Order: sequence, then C-alpha cells, then structure tokens
Amino acid sequence: MNILGIETSCDETAASVVKNGTTILSNVVVSSLKKHARYGGVIPEIASRHHLQIINTIVKESLSEARLELSAINAIAVTSSPGLMGSLLVGTSFAKALSLALQKPLIEVDHIKAHLYANFLSEKKPQLPAIGLIVSGGHTSLYHITSLKNFKLLGQTRDDAAGEAFDKVARILKLGYPGGPIIDKLAQENKKTDTLITFKGAELKNPFDFSFSGIKTAVLYYRQNNPQTPVEEIAFAFQKSVVTTLVDKALSACQKLKVKTLLIGGGVAANSHLRAALLKKCTQQHIALFTPPLSLCVDNAAMIAGFGYHIKPIGRRPHARPRTH
Repeated sequence: MNILGIETSCDETAASVVKNGTTILSNVVVSSLKKHARYGGVIPEIASRHHLQIINTIVKESLSEARLELSAINAIAVTSSPGLMGSLLVGTSFAKALSLALQKPLIEVDHIKAHLYANFLSEKKPQLPAIGLIVSGGHTSLYHITSLKNFKLLGQTRDDAAGEAFDKVARILKLGYPGGPIIDKLAQENKKTDTLITFKGAELKNPFDFSFSGIKTAVLYYRQNNPQTPVEEIAFAFQKSVVTTLVDKALSACQKLKVKTLLIGGGVAANSHLRAALLKKCTQQHIALFTPPLSLCVDNAAMIAGFGYHIKPIGRRPHARPRTH
C-alpha cells in the first residue's frame, strides 16, 4: 500500500510516499526557517503563507521522486495536530481536497506520536513495549508505548519545551536562531569540561514532567552577573543540565515500567550530547536505544505516511460529496 504523507505543522512543508508503512519511496522537505531567523522564532503567518505557496509543488515533487502517479496512491495521511493553527489548516485542507478528488481514504495523524514512529523507518525495528521520549521545539513528553495504537502519556513539559529553551538561551547569549544546533556546536568547542557552573531545573510533583523555564532564567541571571565567562562554557553547562534532565527521566521511566526499549524523536533528538549520553546510560542498563536518522528528526512527511499506515482511516469512505438541491 502506497500512502502519501503531508506535514505542515510548523515551518516545514513536507510530502512523502511510504510503501507498507516502512519503505520510504520519497521524502521532500522544504523549510521556511530562514524567513523566521530575523525574528528569533517562527512567525505563524509567514509559515502558513509559505505552506500555501509551495504545498502543491512539494506534493508533485514527492510523487515524481517516488516515480508514481496519483492513481497509485492508496490513501492520504496528514498531520492534524498539534501545531500552528494556520499551518495545519493549509495541510489538512489540501489533503481533504485531494482525498475527495481521488476518492481515497484520509488518515489524520498526531505528528508527535509520528516522531517516535520515525524509528520504525530504519532497517532495524524497535520491539514494543517501549518508552518514547519526544524532544522538540514545542514539545517535551514521555510516553509508554505498548502498541502502535496505544500511547500512554507519562509526563510532559509544564512550561518551555527543550527546544524552546535552547532557542531562548541562544537569544540570551546572542548566538542567533535556531538555538539548538548553535549551542550544540559551541558546547563541543568548550575546553573546560569540568566547569563548576550548574543550572538546576524545578522539582515537580510528577517525576516524569519537565520544566526548563527555570534553567533558562538561571542562564540569564548568570550571564548578567558574569559577563566575563566564555560563552562556550555557559552553553556547555546549559546543555548538560537539559540533557541530564532528559536522560534521567527517560531512564527512570524505563526502570519503573520495566521496559527495555527506549525511542527518541523530535528536532532535539539530533543533539549530539543527548545521543551520546543516552547511549552511554542505555548501554550500562542494557536498554535498547533507538534514534532516528538526522533527516527524520525534523518535521517530515515520511513519519506521517509511515505511521498513518497503522491508523484506521477516518470512516470507510472518503469525504462525501456535498448534496445539491
């Protein structure tokens, strides 16, 4: 079965064709990130306008790359939530119109869960049950996954998401946008790995919830009071604090629920320090760690199409044509 995936939840416009939920035939992603850089964050109106301008071209390109005609598509999967309202509207409207025109089933997908499914698009497939850690610009969440249709939310961020904290700290340090890759690179360049700088997050009632707002604020005050400290050292200390929080909570969930598989997903899953720290801890505790390829960490449509294969289409028939009188 060939499923066409469409993803427009934030600043990436993406389309992909995936066969039988596992074989990627095409995966086209175009970001409007450069248009947002001057503002230090994604501007919803700019993002939705960009989707509207190029979505038709992106879908055509994905079909061309897959060497398929629209008639060879068996269903259409689209991100329905969560995301920017205007951006989601562009993608879902396009997908619904295509579903109606082709008389093909429409599958609505939660793109956060799809980020974790990205791990199933690699040659080695994870074994369930698993703990899923989502780390992105807008979301930081822990899930207990017993099947691809059963995701139980264990905890989530109570304020800033991990990626959002990276962006805000990069702004405090005047590093530019997006902050994640810049801070990751700076932290690698830091020579003083034994730094005494520490940034501690809040303690929460639910041990699987996250809070990064306090860490961000601590960086702000530290920078104001210690302007002589090298920016690389502050970036290293901040990243270490965030990564330690993510790793400790993910491994704690594995231990409490007696799960031996850990999946990560989302844009911050590309962070080199996070990957290295998780691998070290998982190896020590004999937990199988799965990380998506870097190309599938960002928002993409391959994960939407792949995950959509395992979701029941909305109804048995495509959208009914409007009645005329």
